[in-house]
Formats: sequence, structure tokens, C-alpha cells
Amino acid sequence: MNFDKAFQIILGEEGSYSNDPRDAGGETKYGISKRAYPNEDIKGMTPERAKFLYRRDYWDLIKGDQLPWAWAIAVFDCAVNQGVSVATKFLQDALGVTVDGVIGPRTIRAAQQADDRKLGRFFALRALRYQSLSSFNTFGYGWFTRLFSVAINSQE
Repeated sequence: MNFDKAFQIILGEEGSYSNDPRDAGGETKYGISKRAYPNEDIKGMTPERAKFLYRRDYWDLIKGDQLPWAWAIAVFDCAVNQGVSVATKFLQDALGVTVDGVIGPRTIRAAQQADDRKLGRFFALRALRYQSLSSFNTFGYGWFTRLFSVAINSQE
């Protein structure tokens, strides 16, 4: 199942517990941040709970089960790290469809017919957004490493 595979990849990218004062997300474990989930016990977060949240709040919203693997993992990672809205709009921009923030039949069909160049555009959009952030000098190396790692995994 693609979700299980994608979850393992993202879990590997996100790592374990962190509470770096330079991180806007604040306290984080398995990529689940206190900022995004103020009512969750971040320090006590289990992989099972993180998996539930990832499926409900990211994978299902980006329609991961309907996207080809390369797009599913790329958009899923973007949703987790940069937000569902950003991921959806970058997907649509890269595919050359109307950027309305809603993944519907046209977006799904375009992803199913897309070539690698469009996927490359998706990753470029992500990189440009990272570069525009004030925290790029602090976290940019890690973000780019993650971006390239996910790009490699998307080709499996």
C-alpha cells in the first residue's frame, strides 16, 4: 500500500523528538508539531498516532491513493513539511492545471498523464519556497537534503 510506504519515508525524514527554539513549529516529534497540534502530547507521540494523523490530515486531503506513486510521495511530503494548501497549489501549478487549491478529477488525471519534467517543476517550486523563508540559512541544508531524498524515493 502506497500510504504505508510513504509514511515510512516521511517518518525517516522527520526523525524523533525535537524542541529547537529556532523551529517555528516548536516542539516536534515524527513531524507532528505543537504549533499544528496544540492539543497533542508531542513528547509522548507514538508512531501509531503520528500515522493516524498523517493519513487523516495529509494523505487523504492530497488524495494520495489516487495519485501515481511519484506524485503521491512528493505531494505528501510537501503537505507534511510545507502545508496541505501549498502542496495542492504547487501540484496544480506544476501540472499546468487551474490552481484552485482543490484536487479534483482534472488534477488527478493530469498527474496520471504527467512526465518527469512536471515532477521536476514541482520540486523546483518547493525549493524556491524554502529559499524565500527567513529560516533558510538555519534549516535550508536539511530541507534541500530532504527534498532530494524524497525526489529519489519518488522514482521507485
